Amino acid sequence: MLLSQNEETIVALATPGGIGAISVIRVSGPESFRAIDNIFSGKQKLVNSTTHTIHYGKIYSVDKELVDDVLISIFRSPNSYTGEDSVEISTHGSPYIVQRIIEIILSQNVRLADPGEFTRRAFLNGRIDLAQAEAVADVINSNTEASLRGARNQLDGLLSQKVDSLREKLINTSSLIELELDFSEEDLEFLSYEEVEKRIKEIIQELDFLISSYSFGRVLKDGVNVALVGEPNVGKSSLLNYLLKEARAIVSEIPGTTRDIIREELVIDGILFRLYDTAGLRFTEDLIEKEGVFRSKEAVRNADLVLFMNDVISGFSENLWIELKSITDPERILKVVNKIDLRNPQKDLFDVGISAKTGEGIELLFQALKTKALGTKTYSEKSAVVSNIRHFNALENAKENLTTALSSINQKLSGEFVSVDLRNAESALGEIIGKVTSEDILNNIFSKFCIGK
Repeated sequence: MLLSQNEETIVALATPGGIGAISVIRVSGPESFRAIDNIFSGKQKLVNSTTHTIHYGKIYSVDKELVDDVLISIFRSPNSYTGEDSVEISTHGSPYIVQRIIEIILSQNVRLADPGEFTRRAFLNGRIDLAQAEAVADVINSNTEASLRGARNQLDGLLSQKVDSLREKLINTSSLIELELDFSEEDLEFLSYEEVEKRIKEIIQELDFLISSYSFGRVLKDGVNVALVGEPNVGKSSLLNYLLKEARAIVSEIPGTTRDIIREELVIDGILFRLYDTAGLRFTEDLIEKEGVFRSKEAVRNADLVLFMNDVISGFSENLWIELKSITDPERILKVVNKIDLRNPQKDLFDVGISAKTGEGIELLFQALKTKALGTKTYSEKSAVVSNIRHFNALENAKENLTTALSSINQKLSGEFVSVDLRNAESALGEIIGKVTSEDILNNIFSKFCIGK
């Protein structure tokens, strides 16, 4: 009898490849215990062991050749990561040993896991919803305190709970409208149009909050790209060197020293900022410098924020300010004046004054960068925050359908029109947590996971 993909037993290395103290091999599926019992020698059979226990023993090849001493962790369905019977084998961290053990396990009617298949099974078996499944990858890929905190909130279900609550409100409202339609000949009213309109507006208000949190959530998850832009010799490279505490960029009084973009990373209060030191923007006949200027303009277009550098000697560069505003949104630009150790700047022209030489004003610059990146809205540790473009698009789709429903109500259209729009909004929210989904969506999400997770 052919087994469906989710009834098969799978295996994969769960820790990074390469040499290490230990490696962990994960096995999941209905034949997990039997397959490992065939190659494992310990004090008792795994099929007779209780869940969440660890067993010491030895792994042998099919020819009874000793491969390694191992520790085996037992997880019985449904109390495992995948919701299935699962085994985790801790071996010595030799790539050769890992390869041998996996090859032996594959001979026991077990196949290699696809990318993300363990987490996919956890979703299909109801251990986590789709938003939480995506958060697993975000936790793994987090590289700052802020990105980990945002991923943990989603993994803990803060967003899922909020979305599911809104979805339940829509289901309740649309059900009453449809019930009223079923009894249209009796002229019964279960919910007035005024009450329906009130409910829809309340849900739209909550959707707006989630939608507006996306820019904040994206910063926590992905960090911020910052282009350092200014005319030659205003101190862009000096600022980069000061922030990094090393001579990363060449500093010279000769204009046009920076020919290419230098990219470095800086973490401020747990938030990742990627700094791009660009070539000075000016007209030049030098072919190499001209290419640097072109790349600088591209960096400005692609940046989340632009740190527009001036200095107290040259003053505010009006021509470059006009050019920058033609390339990017002025709201993304932070106007900074450098060399305030030499003289006082004209403060009304700039957001922040600094000295890349002495460090004066750097803390104020950090605060200004954070404010520009995160906005003025504040979110608590328990706020549901959106950081995934798929979720953002689904929320926008839900809001669009609810707005259409309001329009139908204002036009006094039949309840059928309102009900369809409410059901479409409900479906859009269901896509976020996996209550409504397709195989294509699942394949797209889990194909981005590493094998073994």
